[in-house]
Amino acid sequence: MSNKVITFAIPCYNSAEYMDKCIEHLLALNNEDDDVEILIIDDGSQKDYTLNIAKGWEFKHPTTVRAIHQENGGHGEAVNTGLKNATGLYFKVVDSDDWLDVKNTNPIMEYLRCQVERDKATDLVIGNYVYNKVFANQQTPINYTNCLPTNIEFSWNLTGGFKASQYLLMHSAIYRTQLLKDIGLKLPKHTFYVDNIFVYVPLPHVQTMYYIDTNMYMYFIGREDQSVNTDVMKGRIDQQIKITKIMIDATDLDELKKCPKLMKYMLSYLSMMMCICSVFLRMRGEKIDEEKRAELWDYVKKHNKELYEKLRHSLLGFGTNIPGPIGKAIAIGGYNVAQKLFAFN
Repeated sequence: MSNKVITFAIPCYNSAEYMDKCIEHLLALNNEDDDVEILIIDDGSQKDYTLNIAKGWEFKHPTTVRAIHQENGGHGEAVNTGLKNATGLYFKVVDSDDWLDVKNTNPIMEYLRCQVERDKATDLVIGNYVYNKVFANQQTPINYTNCLPTNIEFSWNLTGGFKASQYLLMHSAIYRTQLLKDIGLKLPKHTFYVDNIFVYVPLPHVQTMYYIDTNMYMYFIGREDQSVNTDVMKGRIDQQIKITKIMIDATDLDELKKCPKLMKYMLSYLSMMMCICSVFLRMRGEKIDEEKRAELWDYVKKHNKELYEKLRHSLLGFGTNIPGPIGKAIAIGGYNVAQKLFAFN
């Protein structure tokens, strides 16, 4: 039986320039019992020495760090590989250009270590994340104090209303490993934005949660090739649509009705995904993009007409689909305002 409390999976692709900082911070969370596992997954890097660096860390910390090489499969496949090899009670993904604040993460580590002796460990442990625009010297923390109880184990029935800026992201989530394995979570290969699946599909299986109000995850923003860069997102809109369709397929409205607060949250998240697709398709503005937007909404209707009605008549669904040039300007303008307020890309 493994003594590892948590497995940190670090997907790496040509990450030599910045991965050391991420690994150093995770190693600092280890203790004398060596209860932290760090899996560095090299996703077929070719342009630099990512794999050599990973093997170097494994050589220096053989009981803590494992370097795993795979053929290039994308971020989702690297997460799949991490989950497949994870032996820790909990599982957390940390992107190679991000890091965890050691001081602020220690309270979460203390809670995770307390779960080892329990018959039923908490399913999902949550911390804050920080949009960290290093080049602009700007930090925007995202917390959940208004919608989640703090420092107690709770269910969905005790959650409050989430604001538009407060969705649970991969950055804030620490899942119980076996929960993810039991539901057979598998992210698509060669696809961006799979983190949305990671923090959406497992939620109906999460029975217990625990939130600690601490700025745990430092989310680096600023590289021109980053997947959340606006121009990059416009170029990858087909992948965004693919992810959204997978989330639609995973939405069982009849089951969600049994837990109204979970249903409200998941419909809000899915509405946000539909909004993103609609806005970026309208930004691109070609005839084919309007056809794709119509096809996506038709996809929802075919999956579940009631779900379609709920999404289409939500505030985001209505606001991003007003017809004509005025509607397009409103949708794009709303996105730009949100970007400035929350600094998410």
